[in-house]
Amino acid sequence: MREKLFAVNIDWFRVVCRAHIPTLLTQLVKLEMNLLFLCLLPFLFYSFFSLLKLILQRRGQSCYMLAYECFMPPEDTKLNTDSAAKIVLRNRKLRLEELRFLLKTMVSSGIGENTYCPRTVLEGREECPSLKETYEEIDEIMFDTLDNLFKKTGISPSEIDILVVNVSLFSPAPSLTARIINRYKMRENVKAFNLTGMGCSASVVGIDVVQQLFKTYKNSVGIVVSTEDLGAHWYCGTDKKMMLSNCLFRSGGCSMMFTNKSSLKGRAILKLKHMERTQYGADDEAYNCCIQVEDEQGYSGFRLTKSLVKSAAQALTVNLQAMAPKILPVWEMVRFFFASVRYSGMKKREMLPLLTGLFLGKNKTKKTKVNLLGGGLNFKTGIEHFCVHPGGRAVIDGVGKGLRLTEYDLEPARMALHRWGNTSAGGLWYVLGYMEAKKRLKKGDRILMISLGAGFKCNNCVWEVMRDLSHTNVWKDCIESYPPENIINPFKEKYNWINDEYLSFVRLDFSRMVL
Repeated sequence: MREKLFAVNIDWFRVVCRAHIPTLLTQLVKLEMNLLFLCLLPFLFYSFFSLLKLILQRRGQSCYMLAYECFMPPEDTKLNTDSAAKIVLRNRKLRLEELRFLLKTMVSSGIGENTYCPRTVLEGREECPSLKETYEEIDEIMFDTLDNLFKKTGISPSEIDILVVNVSLFSPAPSLTARIINRYKMRENVKAFNLTGMGCSASVVGIDVVQQLFKTYKNSVGIVVSTEDLGAHWYCGTDKKMMLSNCLFRSGGCSMMFTNKSSLKGRAILKLKHMERTQYGADDEAYNCCIQVEDEQGYSGFRLTKSLVKSAAQALTVNLQAMAPKILPVWEMVRFFFASVRYSGMKKREMLPLLTGLFLGKNKTKKTKVNLLGGGLNFKTGIEHFCVHPGGRAVIDGVGKGLRLTEYDLEPARMALHRWGNTSAGGLWYVLGYMEAKKRLKKGDRILMISLGAGFKCNNCVWEVMRDLSHTNVWKDCIESYPPENIINPFKEKYNWINDEYLSFVRLDFSRMVL
């Protein structure tokens, strides 16, 4: 009887288990899932709000350009061929050898007859410029561009939150930023920065200062003013390396307005996408290739050495190695890597540093194993327009050759150099103005700005065009005549007689020569 009862109980237990255990297991699984979800819920909430906060922060950190205004010097400061010759012959210390050097330099410089020069130099006071004249030279550029900038944007000086001024060779007290604040009666809490000694790449440095401040100060408007003082720093000696600056540098400048306000995004013309700054000053040759010194006679000026182009190429290579992974598509980086390995015979142990340098933008050494300039990287896969610093024909040619750019790509830089000369930190904006006046800039296009300056520095940035741009700007009176059929300087045609051999046997006083 017991055995039968036990068997019945076992059967009953099996039936119960078959009927209820699956349901019980399902409920246990659901309970575990609910407990797991409850445990993960705080983490999910934290992740969601962190992501939302990051998105909101990045929205407020974007740097948009609202407008820029290049300086248009007055016609009475135009430096044509005859005016330039008079300035040269006014220096009684120059010998026939130096005069021939200046003629050769002017002819090959790529600069035309329509550049501008400070009144101090045109009127013969370059050896003893006054502080008043220096202020007048700088004030004319700063205030003219700022007046036009405020008028163009409709934003008043009282709305400016950040002000950056870069003039490398003139640093008075009170500062030039204080001078602007006083002129326009800006607010007491405006954040002002006066940058000096930054050379031709100072404009991009100023933009970097603004965009870094935008990460902290939301809903702000910033201004960068870039120009240079030439009148008080005109070289009056006979050192050939220092006379080069007189042949290249001309009057000019630019003021730019930026914002991170979302309400002004619709009015922006450009958006800053990437910024990369390289300081190559640890290299002695690079540091000394462009430097302010005194010659043996005590005349101060800028000495430009033959290593300038080499130093520029090295700094640009290091800079683009860090920037390339950010602006070029992955497939282009992969293609370049395999091409480099295939044609350079690279060993396995050298591949990892190359991969790290290419895809992470990290390079522990100053000199790369594989030269990015001319090494096969096609920057046109990520960039539509190249805004090259118009520092001189050799610099433009070097950058063009290294990046394998066409004459169409280099045309804006060449034309800016021909029309305005090397206007130091303001030069990039005359190049950009040419692109805009020629209606090249379309919505979505990307612009790579390449700036090179004393130190030695290479500061590059990438902009995205926010809408089609076609403003004629400072080029409005001459854009139809560019590019000209040729950019030969008329200096050679007018003054090539100075190369005649018979002059080497005749003692002439060129300072008394009437042109």
